[in-house]
Amino acid sequence: MSMVSLIVGHKGTGKTKMMIDLANDRAKASNGSIVFVNKNQRLMYDLTHEIRVVCMEDYEEITNSDEYIGFLYGIISGDHDIEAIFVDSILKHADVGKGDIPEFLARLKVISAQHGIDFIVSLSADLEELTGDIADFNVLKPEGC
Repeated sequence: MSMVSLIVGHKGTGKTKMMIDLANDRAKASNGSIVFVNKNQRLMYDLTHEIRVVCMEDYEEITNSDEYIGFLYGIISGDHDIEAIFVDSILKHADVGKGDIPEFLARLKVISAQHGIDFIVSLSADLEELTGDIADFNVLKPEGC
């Protein structure tokens, strides 16, 4: 069963390191593709070469959560072997705000179920700051939280 997992915490709590470690571990154990979506190229050398890194700075025309979801569908349609997509710091991508997160996560849940892909999404926020029901999501906290 595929799922959507959240890594939450404020800046400096170790979310990105946790994402990198999870992605690298997943790539070692995976028979399919792993995708890591990041704001820029900064993490490229921290991730194993088997992971496809997508830099959102290369796609500046994606400006809202609807376009972002469409972008994820494009990634999925180009590779039917994707097992997991890691999205680091979603609140820094495409003008996605905290108010967009509940609908964004609900849509990821549907995509996850339809395509058998796990999504791991990091958010620079505390759980209490998020609106909507997040009970359906696996919440991971970095050791610094």
